[in-house]
Amino acid sequence: MVARSKPGGSCRQEVEDRPGGGERRGPTAAGCSPVDDRPGHRRTVATMTTAYERLGVGYAAGRRADPRWQAAIDEALGDARTVVNVGAGTGSYEPADRLVIGVEPSPTMIAQRSARSAPVVRATAERLPFEDGCFEAALGVLTLHHWTDWAAGVREARRVAARIVLVHFDPVPHTQFWLARDYLPELADVWRRVPSAVDVAGALGGAVVSALPVPADCLDGFLPAYWQRPQAYLRPEIRSTMSGLQLLDDEVLAKAVARLAVDLEDGTWHRKNSDVEGLVELDVGFRLITAQRDG
Repeated sequence: MVARSKPGGSCRQEVEDRPGGGERRGPTAAGCSPVDDRPGHRRTVATMTTAYERLGVGYAAGRRADPRWQAAIDEALGDARTVVNVGAGTGSYEPADRLVIGVEPSPTMIAQRSARSAPVVRATAERLPFEDGCFEAALGVLTLHHWTDWAAGVREARRVAARIVLVHFDPVPHTQFWLARDYLPELADVWRRVPSAVDVAGALGGAVVSALPVPADCLDGFLPAYWQRPQAYLRPEIRSTMSGLQLLDDEVLAKAVARLAVDLEDGTWHRKNSDVEGLVELDVGFRLITAQRDG
């Protein structure tokens, strides 16, 4: 379904149906109708869609909200009643008790959203199709590193919402995670342009930055989620939902997986990583960044 405005209305942006139908009242019903009349909007969506179509196949199967992260995100959102979820993907971590609208450029991602997820608008973080101050909070979970211009996306989030909640990762501690350190140092180049949490906080005009450790039994399937379950990285269906791995050369990835398999078989991995085997959680650089604009 494509929702368009009646003559004189403001809703000219595509709003996608979710599989299975069903209705969920979103912020569009509360005065935040999408608009897309700024130059270049359609061109930017098309550019981002090309990248996401390659990375997003099968994403929903391996990526689901971990309840401990969900609780931290919900707490950071505070009493915000209307939320725009930027880079919404398949809908993970969208709060169920608030009015939410997702923003996502990829039809592949949008097609994997469940009937229970929020309504979604095809657009990009750099050009949010909403009026100034339209939402009480803007949420972005593990999405900023995919934006073509992360600083522009942060400015847009500040424009449309007073409160900003981002889950992001610091590239330096990410590269110190054993999979990157010992098997895939090429990931450092993949993450070379990813800003630090300090950089993002500065762009927000100041923010609270707190560590978001990964539980040993994390339910989400992002790249370091299996830090205590190394056998998982041998499974193609698990690797396929990790965008960092999908950006690597196929041969590089295949050789790294083969080395890991050997090290698991002969006990090398366990000897080298005995320090993490007894932990219940691990800090691999994920950060919860929260900012509140005055006025």
